[in-house]
Order: sequence, then C-alpha cells, then structure tokens
Amino acid sequence: MLTLTKPGIEEYAESKSEPVSALLSKLARDTYESMPIPWMLTGRLEGRFLKMMVQISGAKNVLEIGMFTGYSALSMAEGLPEGGSVTTLDIDPACIEFAKSYFERSPFGSRIEVVAGPALESLNKLSGPFDFVFIDADKVNYKNYYEAVLPKLTRGGVILVDNVLYSGYVVDPHTTDENARAIAAFNDFVAADERVDRVMLTIRDGVYMIRKR
Repeated sequence: MLTLTKPGIEEYAESKSEPVSALLSKLARDTYESMPIPWMLTGRLEGRFLKMMVQISGAKNVLEIGMFTGYSALSMAEGLPEGGSVTTLDIDPACIEFAKSYFERSPFGSRIEVVAGPALESLNKLSGPFDFVFIDADKVNYKNYYEAVLPKLTRGGVILVDNVLYSGYVVDPHTTDENARAIAAFNDFVAADERVDRVMLTIRDGVYMIRKR
C-alpha cells in the first residue's frame, strides 16, 4: 500500500469512512492476486474520496486518464447523478479486459466508457467538455496530460492528479528516479500556473486538487 502516514492510520481512516460494495472489495482482492503491480490500485480510502469529490462537485462528465483495473472508474461512476458518465483511457489490454469484467457486474458499469490506446492520442479525439478529471497514468506525461485536458475542462471544473508525492521522493533534489523528477517538475509547473487554484493533499501517495479558474 502506498502511503506516507504512520502504520495503522490508513486502515483507521478507512474504518471511519463509507464502506465499499462487495464487488469493489472483490476487485481489489483479485487485483492483488492476479496483477504484477497491484499497488497501482487506487484503494478504498482514495476511492471513497473520488466518489465524494464527484458528488460534491456536481460533475456529470468525468474523464479518467489511466484506468488500471477499474477501481477508481467504478468509484467515480458510483458518485455520478443519473445521466452522468465516466470516459476512461487505458492502453493495457489485460487491464481493460479485467476492468470490463467488473463493469459488467456493477449497477454503475453502464456509466463507464473505456477508450483503448495511447492516452494523448485518445485525448486529441475527445472534445469534452469535462467537469472532473482524474489523472493517474504514466508519470513522465503528467504535464502533457494536464495541458491536453485543461482546455477541455469546464470553468470551475476539477482535476485530481494522483501520486504527486511519489513516496516522498519529490522532495529529494538528488533523486535519479525518472518518475520522481517528472512529477516534481509537474508539481512546480502547476504551483505557478495562474489559470488554476490548487491544493496538494497528503492522501495516500499525494493528490493534487486543481480547479480551473
């Protein structure tokens, strides 16, 4: 589990948060049993956070960049009003097949459209507008994804970006990790971007909350 908190805190926070469905719990278990890098899973606490953010933002059109096994997409779909939709982008055929098998079993799965292929190419074909965006894909392209979606975001719309603390490596000026360096550069860019309001949260591995002005 990716977290920067004291051992036991994440589990405590989960226990005081809204419970998840049996299907989401099974999705999480099956991800850890069958996927080579299961820690990429959004997880219960962040999943509940995503659902609530969709609810309180009033979003109807949600975009996700980086679906993995579908936990976050289902969480956000659960928070949508009737008629709302999640468009989720992923390039991995195994993840797409896995996620779709769960979408088919969920009462919220019909709200989700999966777009397969490189995300930047898919983004060029999507017109939007989107009310809410969740970015959790390859880290070196975070800035490219951000720049691609910001023009397609409604005024007052929200972008959430995952893993922006990258296990704490973003504060190490000597790190040679390519992902950590890319995320640190992205964080600096957003912090100076006058087009948006922003706050960085220490949920799980760090979530950047960004609102278009």
